[in-house]
Amino acid sequence: MATGGRDAAAQPEGADDTPLHRAIGPKLLILFVVGDILGTGIYATTGQVAGKVGGALWLPFVIGFVVAILTAASYVELVGKYPKAAGAALYTQKAFQVPFLTFIVAFMVMCSGLSSASAAARAFSGDYLGEFTDLFPPTLVAILFILALSALNLRGVSESVKTNVVLTVVELTGLFVILAVGAWAVLGGEGEPSRLGEFQAGGTGYALLTSVLGATALGFFAFVGFEDSVNMAEETKDPARTFPRAVFIGVAVTGTIYVLVALVSSLLVDYRVLEDSSGPLLEVVKAGGLDFPPKLFALIALFAVTNSALSNIMMASRLCYGMANERILPRALGRVLPRRRTPVVGIVFVSLLAIGLVSTGEIAGLGDTTAFLLLCVFAVVNIAVLVLRRDRVEHRHFRTPTVLPVLGAITSLILASPLSDRPAHVYVRAGVLLAIGIVLWLVNKAVMKARGEEDELSGS
Repeated sequence: MATGGRDAAAQPEGADDTPLHRAIGPKLLILFVVGDILGTGIYATTGQVAGKVGGALWLPFVIGFVVAILTAASYVELVGKYPKAAGAALYTQKAFQVPFLTFIVAFMVMCSGLSSASAAARAFSGDYLGEFTDLFPPTLVAILFILALSALNLRGVSESVKTNVVLTVVELTGLFVILAVGAWAVLGGEGEPSRLGEFQAGGTGYALLTSVLGATALGFFAFVGFEDSVNMAEETKDPARTFPRAVFIGVAVTGTIYVLVALVSSLLVDYRVLEDSSGPLLEVVKAGGLDFPPKLFALIALFAVTNSALSNIMMASRLCYGMANERILPRALGRVLPRRRTPVVGIVFVSLLAIGLVSTGEIAGLGDTTAFLLLCVFAVVNIAVLVLRRDRVEHRHFRTPTVLPVLGAITSLILASPLSDRPAHVYVRAGVLLAIGIVLWLVNKAVMKARGEEDELSGS
């Protein structure tokens, strides 16, 4: 996978025409990608993944890592060609020139971020917080949690990303604690290696296939987040050069950590125990024999899910800003706070939607909804990168081998299909969200027509 150096005479599209502040450098972007991927998925849904697959908990994370790398390569090529904040929506419009499809893709991406943030809010108000107090209703805690992160987002991208860096360091520490616990236990002769090859479905036939695919589809929720970073393109310094390294390093680091954590979890704790816990990694700490305070680990986990929610709210608000600029959503959603230079209306809008989603399901259901929506989007993006090969740009950028987006589209569609044995309520929730999106599309189209405006994306 070769990537060319930047031609000094040929600046990337959109390099100098953004009102947003370019505050994110290479190191900060790597930490942002790592922090955006890490968090709620691994800390809260590991037990549910184990319940679907059994002791071979590591396998869904290995498959998820491969699927993530395939699709990440497509995103890296596209963000290098078109460094704009609209992300998948922009790529879909440029590839297919169908405004309705563009809107649906954009809406699905935004809803995936909000369902992910809602899952994080639910995780924050659940068993990890329960280590300290159970005096407050979980729904109230989740709503206050969303409001606090929205206020931080309004202050500015620099403050938000720097907070993201601090939280990333904290959540990485928590996962390193799990790995240390595992190493200590294995060296002490603890653990059951035989569990690593144990499948909940018995290890044969169609039942095995659906259990592995179902576990992978849910476990893929732990990998989502790398795609969020492309919505920060207009706030990143030299995006055509910065993104390839940042995204690939971020996915590789998190994928390696996830597989190791899954191995340790299965070695030390029976999958049925993990399945019954909404704080599965806390069970690993307690079973490891290393004298590490459970309350301290619970505090680390709270920081981890906070990081996930902050990153997703940042992504969704920037996506709103980008869609408003591309005329997919009303112009008002692109309004920027003068002094802070943050997309104020977009932040308020997505925060209200996140608060509404907090009460729609449990952590696993919201996480699976996030994964399903994004897998559908990933299939479109992988196809779009192939279609857009005909669109030449003057500046140099990363180009992925053709076979990778082909495999990325196929694997995304398989994991989004009924083969993954996904619960029916996930499809129902996604269907309701799409119905809302269609209504918004029709309303926006009517408003544009009444104003005599063209029903097209600007700049497409």
